[in-house]
Amino acid sequence: MAEAALSRNSGYERIEVRRIAGALGAEIFGADLAKPLDDATFAELHRAWLENLVIAIRGQDITPEQHIAFAQRWGKIHRHPFNAPMAGYPDIIEIFKRETDTFNHGGRWHTDQMYTPQPAKGTMLVCREMPPYGGDTMFTNLYLAYDALSDGMKAMLAGLKGVANGDSKKHDSGMTRAQRAKAGVGQMPQIDPKDIKIQTISTHPVVRTHPETKRKVLYIGGHTERFHGMTDEESAPLKSYLMSHATRPEFTVRLRWEVGTVTLWDNRCTQHYALNDYAGFRRRMHKITICGDTPY
Repeated sequence: MAEAALSRNSGYERIEVRRIAGALGAEIFGADLAKPLDDATFAELHRAWLENLVIAIRGQDITPEQHIAFAQRWGKIHRHPFNAPMAGYPDIIEIFKRETDTFNHGGRWHTDQMYTPQPAKGTMLVCREMPPYGGDTMFTNLYLAYDALSDGMKAMLAGLKGVANGDSKKHDSGMTRAQRAKAGVGQMPQIDPKDIKIQTISTHPVVRTHPETKRKVLYIGGHTERFHGMTDEESAPLKSYLMSHATRPEFTVRLRWEVGTVTLWDNRCTQHYALNDYAGFRRRMHKITICGDTPY
């Protein structure tokens, strides 16, 4: 197994790739995102991303403009339907938890924008401020989650679709996004509901095929409310089992942030969970999501 892990990260000439955990995740060294990337270096970053699902590019000092330029190398930028952008930068969302905040953004297992017809392909965060401890993010490998299912469960899930809702009271704090904004709960301003133009309740296959690797994925996440054609009550036991299965410890990695870390993860085959374990301290991230395609 150790030799296989090493071989998956060999052959890089322009960057150094250090695997973080057995399941997924790698640290990247040797790339300078403050400068334009040549095609060969970008190709190696893309390969590392597909192989490791989550890449943390350490030691970066980049401006918002450089953040946007790097994100555009991966595809068209996907603007969030609910969260308002950072002033002056419509493509960036600032995730800022103040010393007095108790609620944290992303504090549950989920995959970004699963509730849209074409969910985000990737998410890119730049770490701007970190607490002295805590504030890590966990990720889980949904390829492994699918592979570990029994043949009988795989057969049952084939053809099943999940219904994802982006603004359900069942998630996070028990309030809708508008209610959280009104109550002052949260870390970022919200877009007025009347101005939201994107569909935010969508149905997708529970088993999807990754469009680049062609591997099957257990496509389940915290936005999944129920299964198509089933009631909430009928869906609950299966949903609970699949979420528990998908986040088994052996499928996960815990990423430690540093100021200047740029992390990119693949929403098509991962879930993530932002840990809320730094009460009394600040944490600030800049976030861009990349457009994806229709799951199949």
